[in-house]
Amino acid sequence: MSVYRVYVEKKTPFAVEAQGILSDIHNSLGIHSASSVRILNRYDVEDISKEDFELAKNTIFSEPQVDNVYDTLPCFTQGEKVFAVQFLPGQFDQRADSAAQCIQLAAQNERPTVASAKVYVIGGVSEEELVRIKANLINPVESMEASLEEVQTLHTPFEEPADVAVLQGFCDLDEQGLRDFIKTYGLAMDLGDISFCQKYFKETEQRDPTITEIRMIDTYWSDHCRHTTFSTQIENVSIESDYIKDAYNEYLQLRETVHAGKNKPMTLMDLATIGAKALKKKGLLHSLDESEEINACSVKIKVDVDGEEQDWLLQFKNETHNHPTEIEPFGGAATCLGGAIRDPLSGRAYVYQAMRVTGAADPLTPFEDTIKGKLPQKKIVTTAAAGYSSYGNQIGLATGQVNEIYHPGYVAKRMEVGAVVGAVPAENVIREEPAAGDVVILLGGKTGRDGCGGATGSSKSHNVESLSSCGAEVQKGNPPEERKIQRLFRNGEVTRMIKRCNDFGAGGVSVAIGELADGLKINLDMVPKKYDGLDGTELAISESQERMAVVVAKENVEKFMDAADKENLRATVVAQVTEDPRLVMFWREKKIVDLSRAFLNSNGAAKYTDVIVKAAEKKECDHCCCKNGVSVAERFEKVMSDLNVCSQKGLSDRFDSTIGANTVVMPYGGERQLTPSQAMVAKIPMRYGETNTCSIMAWGFNPYISEECPFRGAMLAVVESIAKVIAVGGSREKCWLSFQEYFEKIGNDPEKWGKPFQALLGALKAQLELGCAAIGGKDSMSGSFEDLHVPPTLISFAVSAAKVQNIVSNEFKQPNSKVYLLTPDYDENGLPVFESVRKVFDHMESLIASGKVKAAATLGFKGLGEAICKMGFGNAIGFAAEKKLHHIFKPAYGSFVFEACEELDTFAECIGHTTAEYAVSVNGETIDLAQIQKAWEAKLEPVYPMITKTPNIIVPTYAYEAQQHAHSGVTVAQPRVLIPVFPGTNCEYDTARAFERAGAKADIVVIRNKTSEQIRESVQLIKEKIAQTQIIAIPGGFSGGDEPEGSAKFIASFFRNPQITEAVMDMLKNKDGLMCGICNGFQALVKLGLVPFGEIITTDDTCPTLTYNLINRHQSGLVRTRIASNKSPWLMHTNVGDIHTIAISHGEGRFVASEEMVRKMAENGQIATQYVDLDGNPTLDYRFNPNGSIDAIEGITSPDGRVFGKMAHSERYTNGLYLNVNGEKDQKMFAGAVDYFRD
Repeated sequence: MSVYRVYVEKKTPFAVEAQGILSDIHNSLGIHSASSVRILNRYDVEDISKEDFELAKNTIFSEPQVDNVYDTLPCFTQGEKVFAVQFLPGQFDQRADSAAQCIQLAAQNERPTVASAKVYVIGGVSEEELVRIKANLINPVESMEASLEEVQTLHTPFEEPADVAVLQGFCDLDEQGLRDFIKTYGLAMDLGDISFCQKYFKETEQRDPTITEIRMIDTYWSDHCRHTTFSTQIENVSIESDYIKDAYNEYLQLRETVHAGKNKPMTLMDLATIGAKALKKKGLLHSLDESEEINACSVKIKVDVDGEEQDWLLQFKNETHNHPTEIEPFGGAATCLGGAIRDPLSGRAYVYQAMRVTGAADPLTPFEDTIKGKLPQKKIVTTAAAGYSSYGNQIGLATGQVNEIYHPGYVAKRMEVGAVVGAVPAENVIREEPAAGDVVILLGGKTGRDGCGGATGSSKSHNVESLSSCGAEVQKGNPPEERKIQRLFRNGEVTRMIKRCNDFGAGGVSVAIGELADGLKINLDMVPKKYDGLDGTELAISESQERMAVVVAKENVEKFMDAADKENLRATVVAQVTEDPRLVMFWREKKIVDLSRAFLNSNGAAKYTDVIVKAAEKKECDHCCCKNGVSVAERFEKVMSDLNVCSQKGLSDRFDSTIGANTVVMPYGGERQLTPSQAMVAKIPMRYGETNTCSIMAWGFNPYISEECPFRGAMLAVVESIAKVIAVGGSREKCWLSFQEYFEKIGNDPEKWGKPFQALLGALKAQLELGCAAIGGKDSMSGSFEDLHVPPTLISFAVSAAKVQNIVSNEFKQPNSKVYLLTPDYDENGLPVFESVRKVFDHMESLIASGKVKAAATLGFKGLGEAICKMGFGNAIGFAAEKKLHHIFKPAYGSFVFEACEELDTFAECIGHTTAEYAVSVNGETIDLAQIQKAWEAKLEPVYPMITKTPNIIVPTYAYEAQQHAHSGVTVAQPRVLIPVFPGTNCEYDTARAFERAGAKADIVVIRNKTSEQIRESVQLIKEKIAQTQIIAIPGGFSGGDEPEGSAKFIASFFRNPQITEAVMDMLKNKDGLMCGICNGFQALVKLGLVPFGEIITTDDTCPTLTYNLINRHQSGLVRTRIASNKSPWLMHTNVGDIHTIAISHGEGRFVASEEMVRKMAENGQIATQYVDLDGNPTLDYRFNPNGSIDAIEGITSPDGRVFGKMAHSERYTNGLYLNVNGEKDQKMFAGAVDYFRD
C-alpha cells in the first residue's frame, strides 16, 4: 500500500511550543540571532485507504480551528534552516501509537502503521549555531535526525534472528580470557562472578552456556536486581569518631541478640534491615504484613468504611531511576514512576498517591558550562519533570509532593526517586505457594528492545563513552496500558485468583517470571512482541514496561483471561510451574536456558571488603548568610532565594495533585496556594462508601549535612521525616520507614565503603531510639561519572495512618495568634539527644490531638526563618517576634513551630504572634514579606516558569439568572449514568462516585479497541447502554495520551460513529437526557459541537475549541470559579455569583472562540462559569485563570443547558479534602442532574 504523508502546524496564536523553543534558544543557549521557530508535525501512514487518510487529516491529525495542514513541506526563506527529528527505531512513540489507535477507532478497520516526526524551521541562525540547537533538541540516546525525503514503506524489514549462540570454549577460558569475555560482552559482573559461572557450567551442567544464559545471569546478579554491593561481606571495620564507634558497638551487640545462633555475615543489607528485626523482637511491629512475595512495604491498618472498621493493607514503595533519567530524562523519569507503581500494584494494592524527590546540580548553569558527555542540567530537570508528570497525570495518580534537591554532586548522575502509596482490602489479597501445573499469565504491553540491559546499565558507573552505548538500556512508558492493569487489579474477584504476582522491571521475563516459583518452564514464543526480529535473548531480558506476571491455578485461567479482556488488556499464557527447581526457557521450540534455582539464587561469588569510617571534616558553609555586616533583611532574602529553599511551585504545578478525589492536603496551601506542604496526605481510596482514614507520607534528607558526615545526615533524615509526619497530624507509634540509598560507585575502596556504612549506622540508631522501623528500601550504588560523585544520600521516607479530623496544615491561619517554638536538645557533635526528641515528638502529637494547634511545621533546611516565611506566604500573614531570636537560619531538625489561637499549657516557647501586616518583625528589623516572596518565586522562574504576562484587558462579568429550571418529562428516582472509559481515561471512578453520592446509578463501560472486531462490539454495547440511560458523562483523562497533538480525539472519533451519534442525539432530543464532559470530556464535547451547539456536527475554523495553556505546560491546583449562568439543570442548585474552589488538571484548557460566538453564548446564558480572582472578579491573571481562556470562560453549555462542559473537576470532592485551601468545594452539579429527573 502507499505511504501517505501530512504536515500539521499550529497557527501563530496557538504555536506555544514553538514560542517556548525560541525562548529556550535565546535564554538557555544564548543564541539571540534566532528570529523565529516553526514546528511542523509530520505523519506518515501506511496500511490505510485514501478515504480513511483524508478523513483523518482534519479530524485526527489536525483541528481546523488551530492548525494549518500541508500535503508537502511549505516553501521556506533562504535564511531558514530546516531539519526533522524522529525517535530511534524501537523507542515507543506515543504520538504515532495513539494516532494509529485513533484512526482504527474512527474507521473501524485494522490498525494502520503510523510514524511521526517533528520538522523544525529555525530562522536567523548560522550553521554553527544550528549545530548547537540540534544538540539541544536531539538526545541521541532516544532520537535522531530524520530524512526530509518521502519514504516508500514504514515496514522495517527485519532479518530473521539467528539461533541463540552456544558460547563454545567458555568453560576452557583462563583468567585473562574471562576478563576479556566480560569486556567483549559488556557485562556488569566482575571476575569473581564470571569465574563462579564458569565453575558451575563446567562442573555441574558440564556444558558451555548459551549467550541468553550469560545475559540473564548478568541481569539476575546485577547490583540493581540483587543488591550485590549491599550483600558484600564486611570483614574489618575501622572507625575514627568515638560517637560513630559507640553506635557500631551497639550494632554488634544487637547482632548477638537478633542473630543469636546464626552465622550471619555483616553486610550493608544487615545494617539496613536489622532495625526492623530488633523492633519486631520487642513487639513494636505488630502491624507488619509479611509474605514470601517481594513487592512493596506492607502494613495492616484499620479503615473505617461508612462507620464500620475493616482490615486493609497499606503498601508503599520508593523506586529510583537515576541512570535512565540521566541519559534520557523523559522516559527515565516516566518509568521511574511506572516501576514504583507496579510494586504495590503487584501486591494487589490500588496505588493512589505519589511523591517525587529528585537530585540535581544547579539548573541555572549556563549551557556552555555543560560537562562533555552530559546533557545540560536545565534540560535534564525540565524533561524529567515532563516525563514523570506525564506518566502520573495520564495513569491517574495524584502526586502529593514534588521536591528537587540541589547539590553540585548530582552533576555526576541525576537522582530520580519516586515513592508511592497504595491500599487494598485485606480480603482481596490471597498469597499461596505456586504448585506444579499452575499457569503464568503475562498481562499488558508487548516486548521490544527498549529496556534491554537496563538493570546492568544502572549498576555501572559511567563515562563519556559508555553513555553513548547505553541507549538500548532506556525504557519508555505507556501509562494508558498500566492504567488498565490498575483497573483490573482493583477487582477483588480477579485478585483473589492470583497466587503470586511480579511486575516487569529490571531483567524482564527472566526476573519477573523467573522469580515467581522455583521451577518454571517458559515459552518465549508466546511473549507478545512489538515487532519481529527479536531473538531469544532479547525476549528473555527486555525490560519493556507496563507488564505484569501472575500465577493462577489452571482452572482459573479462562476466567482470569476473560476479566482481562473486559478491561481491554492483553493477557497471554507464557509459562508453567514445574516440580523440578530449574528455570527453563524455550525459543523456537529449542531450550535456550536451563539453570538450577540454587545456582541462580546464589547471587554469584561471595564478595568481601574492609570498611574505614573517617572522621567528619567540618566544611566552611559557603552558602551561609549569617556573616557579620549583613542585615536581617538581607539574610532573609538570601536564604529564601537559596536553591534548596526557594519556590518550586512552577515545578509542582505540572503534576496532577487531585486525581482520585482523595487529596486531603494540597501541595501548596493557603488562600493563595503558596505555602509548601511538608507531607502528603490522602484518604484511603474507596470505590464504594466513605472513609475518614488517611495515609501520610513525608521525606527527610539534607545533602550538605550528609556530605560532611553521612552518619549525622542519615540520622537527621530519619528525624526529619518522622517530624514532618507528626507536624501534619500523624503518629510516631504508627509510623513506618523506607530508605533510599544513593552513593558513589565504591568499588574496593574501604574509605568509600565507610560512607554508606556510617549512614546506615546513623539511620539504625535513629530507628531504635524512635521506635520506627525501616521495613523496606532501595539502594543505588553507581552515582559516579569519571571523578565526580553524588553526595552520600540516604533519604528517609516516613509513612503513617491517621484520621482526617486530626490533620493540621502548615500555613498560618489568622492574625493575632500565638506562635510557639518546640525544640529538642542536641549534643556537642551536632547529634540529637533522643530522649529529648521523643519528649518533643510526643508533646507535639498530644497538642495536635487536642485540636488547639491551628498550623504546624517542622524546621528544615534553613531553620526558623525559612519556616516563618513559608507559613506566612499562603494567606499573606506576617509574624512579629516578642523576644530576640538566635540562630534563625540554623537547621534544627526535630523542632516545631506552631500557631495557636490561645495560650497553651506547654513547655514550648512562645516566640511571638501572627500579624495582619505582611511582614516579619524580628530582632529590631521589619522585613517586607512581599519582597521576600518576590525573591523566593524568582529564583527558579527561568527553569520552571510560573508567570505569564497578563493582558491589560478588563474581563466582563457575565450574569444570566434563570427564572425557573427545566425538569425532565420522565421522572426517574435513580437515573442511570453511562460513563465510557477510553484508553487514557482516568477520572471514571471519581465521576461515578460523585453521581452515586448524588443518588444516581453509575455504569462504567470500558471501550475495547485491540482489534477491529472489539471496536464493533464496543460500538454496539455503547449504543445499547445509551438506550437504557438518562445521563452520559464523559470523564476526564488523556484520551490516547492527548495524542496525536491534541486532546480528546479518541473520544470524538468514537462518538462520530453514525450509530453512536444517532443514539446520543435520540437521548438528548427525544428522551430529555443530560450530558456532561469534564476536562478531557469537555474537550470532546467542544470538538463534537455538542457545546455550544447542542448537536454533533463537523466543526470548522469558525467553531470554538480548547487548546494549549498559554504557559505551555500542564497546570494543576485549585481554582476559583464563579457561576455566570444557572440556566443549566446541572446548576439548578446554584445562584449566579456563587464562587466555588475546584480542582483543575489540564494542559489544553484554553477556551478559544470568536467575539461573535462569545456574545451569542452570553446572551443565551450558555457561559456557565468563569475563573475569578480572590475578589471574585473574572480575570486573565495566570494565578487564577490557569490557561488563558478568553473572557475567563471555564464552562459552557448547549443552547438549552442540558449539555454541560467544563474544565475544572467538580467530581473531585468529598468531605475532608483540600483542608489547607479555604473555599466552598461542592458545586452540587451532580445533585442538580439527578434532581432534574425527580419531581
